[in-house]
Amino acid sequence: MRVAIDTQPGGAAPNEDWVAGTPALAVVLDGLSTAGLDTGCRHGVPWYVAHLGTQLVAALADPETALTAGLADALERVAALHPECDLSNPGTPSATVAVVRERGALLDHLVLADSPVILEGHEGFTVITDLRVDEVLPELRAEVEQYETHTADHREALRRFVTAQRQTRNTSTGYWVAAAGPEAADHALVGSTPTEDVRAAVVLSDGASRLVTEYGMAAWHEVFMTLRTGGPRELINQVRKVEATDPTGRRWPRYKPGDDASVAFCQW
Repeated sequence: MRVAIDTQPGGAAPNEDWVAGTPALAVVLDGLSTAGLDTGCRHGVPWYVAHLGTQLVAALADPETALTAGLADALERVAALHPECDLSNPGTPSATVAVVRERGALLDHLVLADSPVILEGHEGFTVITDLRVDEVLPELRAEVEQYETHTADHREALRRFVTAQRQTRNTSTGYWVAAAGPEAADHALVGSTPTEDVRAAVVLSDGASRLVTEYGMAAWHEVFMTLRTGGPRELINQVRKVEATDPTGRRWPRYKPGDDASVAFCQW
């Protein structure tokens, strides 16, 4: 498996995505925004995704390790790195997780939250994503989206939304992400596909997938065409060009003008 990767911050703030590729593995993590709220952790989201990603790649190097078991192990190991922090804080650093791994004649996948894996088959595309987060607090989400992204009203509405969202995070009535507890791994979407049925695959953070899912400015076959001709950086550049036409979020309401974007493109 050949993996091409790239990642780019959405603005001046540090990149809270993380991406890695090996000859058998592709991983994308998308750190959740804190909206400036307390997390109980002195390290921050970039530190968290970097350490979780490193631990996850190490755990999954053994093809006999199930993806969920590897994620659970990585979560435990990262928690053990900062016991002095308040890991029970509902805003503790957290991230979405999306993984593909080649294992013999199979391509395994794991998706936790809304960073998708897209498989290009011989007759179409399979999109694997977990959109439970979209079902949470729709009224507060709508309040955020009514304001332009650079306004004080938008920032305050986003803080209210994230504050309420944290109370549903990693609960049976909410949605699941990687945070401090290993039990989140049990709520990931997992599966396997024969590699002979897959022409290519891409793992994305939602800052990159929104070119299709949110902005509707490309279809999946166009995304794969771009990846083949220009690679991951060209796909991210296309996202930025679209966002530049709507810098304040009037056409496409969103949480920030540009989100961190990461791509891992897998070919055989």
